[in-house]
Amino acid sequence: MIKLSGVIITYNEERNIEKCLQSLINVVDEIVVVDSFSTDNTKTICLRYNVVFIEQKFLGYIEQKNFALKQASNNYVVSLDGDEALSDDLQKSIIDVKNNWDYDAYYCNRFNNFCGQWIKHSDWYPNKKLRVFDRTKAEWKGINPHDNVVMHRSNKTGYLKGDILHWTYQTYSEFNLKTEMFSTIAAKAYYDIGKKSSIWKILFNPTWAFFKAYFLRLGFLDGLNGFIICVQTANITFLKYTKLSELYKQNA
Repeated sequence: MIKLSGVIITYNEERNIEKCLQSLINVVDEIVVVDSFSTDNTKTICLRYNVVFIEQKFLGYIEQKNFALKQASNNYVVSLDGDEALSDDLQKSIIDVKNNWDYDAYYCNRFNNFCGQWIKHSDWYPNKKLRVFDRTKAEWKGINPHDNVVMHRSNKTGYLKGDILHWTYQTYSEFNLKTEMFSTIAAKAYYDIGKKSSIWKILFNPTWAFFKAYFLRLGFLDGLNGFIICVQTANITFLKYTKLSELYKQNA
C-alpha cells in the first residue's frame, strides 16, 4: 500500500475547511495545510486535527500550490483547496487505489455548489480535475488564477469514481467581487506573458463563452443560477480583455 498525503491551501476558509479535513482523515496518511495567514478561525479549526500547519505568504495560486506539494512527506498526494472535500464515493475510490496504484495520476469530477444549488451543467460539471497524483511526475501550471495539474511527460492517467465537492460562491455579491478580482489577476498574467487584447476579443470571446456554456453545455437546465453563472462566465472574459487593453495603454 502506498503512503498518501493530503495537501491543502487555505485563506479564510472557516466556512468550509472542516468538511475538507473530515473527508481526508480516513483516506490519507498525513494532511498538510499551507495557510496564507488567515484572519478568521481557519487556523484554530485546522489545529483541532492532526495536521501539519504551515503559514506562508501567498505566492500566487500556482506558486502556492507547488510550494504546498513540496511540504508533503509522501510523493503520492491528494491536492485540494480549502473549500473542497471528497465525496463518500471518491473517498472509497482513493482508498482502493492506494492498494492498487496502476497509474501516475488520477482524474475525478468536481461538483460545484453555487448559492446552495449543486450545478449540473454549463462549464461547471463534470469539471474534470487531475488531483490525485505522483508529485514527482506532475506540477501545478497554467495562467493565474486558472491553475491545473500538468504531467511532466506522457504519463498514464486513470479516472476515479466520485466527486470533489466544491463550495464556491454562496451569495451573488461574493460572486461579483470574485469576478472582479479574478479578471484583474488574469489580465495581469496575460500582460506578463505578452498576450494581446483587441476589440474582436472584447466583443467575440465573451459572447462565445456565454453561448457555449448556456446553450451547448446546457447551462439553461440549472435555472436562474445557471443563467447567472453563464452571464458571469461571459463577464469575466469581457473584464479580462478590457483590463488587459487598459494595461497596455497605461504602459505604452
